[in-house]
Amino acid sequence: MFEDISKVLLITDMDGTFLPSSKIPSPKSVAAIRRFQQQGGKFSIATGRAIQAANQYFDSFSVNCPIIMCNGGMVYDLNGKRQIYDVFVPDSTRDIVKQLLKDNPDVGCEVLTLDNVYVPQMTPMEAQHNVICKVDPVICAVDDIPDNWYKVLFAIEPEKMDRLMGYVEAKGWSGVDFVRSSKEYYEILPLNISKGTALEKMRDICGMEDYTFVAMGDYNNDIEMLRAADFAICPSNAVDDVKEVCDLVLDFSCEEDAVAHAVEYIYSRLNRE
Repeated sequence: MFEDISKVLLITDMDGTFLPSSKIPSPKSVAAIRRFQQQGGKFSIATGRAIQAANQYFDSFSVNCPIIMCNGGMVYDLNGKRQIYDVFVPDSTRDIVKQLLKDNPDVGCEVLTLDNVYVPQMTPMEAQHNVICKVDPVICAVDDIPDNWYKVLFAIEPEKMDRLMGYVEAKGWSGVDFVRSSKEYYEILPLNISKGTALEKMRDICGMEDYTFVAMGDYNNDIEMLRAADFAICPSNAVDDVKEVCDLVLDFSCEEDAVAHAVEYIYSRLNRE
């Protein structure tokens, strides 16, 4: 599985896995990634973020493989600046969002398209998310958002999340998937689309069938990617559902250079095999 470093792809979630709470990649992890790439390994990211929110990081580290965006809605060639695969939520999502926001005025919301992040309902939690992602959103009504939505994100205080999830479950909306991506965020994704389906598309489209895919993640929206990978790793801060599907649970958190330790583990396997 790890015989040839040039046939190994390490792909990691960003927030809570690669990025610590400061949202600044650690020098140790960045150096480990650079060394891994210099020796022939492939490195990429898989994130729920839009292009605008991920671009801020590519001055501090580089990827040498397409990246997964919007929790699986897009596979993007950063060097060619083009999407090589994408899928959108159905048009009916617009009505779902309007109803949810009308019934839940304390829920923040953003819609991700290729060119912009649109916010039809601003709240303190949503504003905080914009600051974290360093995006300048377009504030507008739901009906004014252009078509081709990759995903919808709802932001709410963690203590209110169970209420929001219960509301959605009672509505029984079909044609889309709802997934919790952190303690504060709940998302609408295209039906049966995840970081895992995007990983499989990436493997096929990029001709990487003979690569060993090593995936890292920490939260529920990472589970399908971890299952689709050849080897799954999570930091010690991962939720229990993630730990259950991983081949390796590190003793180190995202605050303790988890990605650097994952790279060292890959090297240890290379030396044994």
